[in-house]
Amino acid sequence: MSDLSSPAANAAQRRARARARLADAARLLPFLGAAAFLLPDLVLSGGAGAGATLPWLVYLFAVWAVLIGLALHIARRAARIDTTAGGGDGAE
Repeated sequence: MSDLSSPAANAAQRRARARARLADAARLLPFLGAAAFLLPDLVLSGGAGAGATLPWLVYLFAVWAVLIGLALHIARRAARIDTTAGGGDGAE
C-alpha cells in the first residue's frame, strides 16, 4: 500500500494524466479548427456584405495562425512531460 502513496507514484500518475489531457487536446484541435473555419461562413454567408473579401481573409489567416500556435504549444508541453518523465523521479 505504501507504493501507491509514494511521491514517485503520485508524480507518475500526474504525468500520465497530463499526457492524457494533452493527447485529448491534440485530438480536439482538428475539430476546433474545422468549426472555426466553417461556422462563421455558414452563419454569415447570407448577409448583405457578400463582397467583403479582406475581412474574411484576415479572419482565416488569424484562425490559421492561432491553430498553429495551439499545436506548437501542445507539442512543446508534451515534449516537456516526456523529458521530465525520463529523469529526476527519485531525486528528491
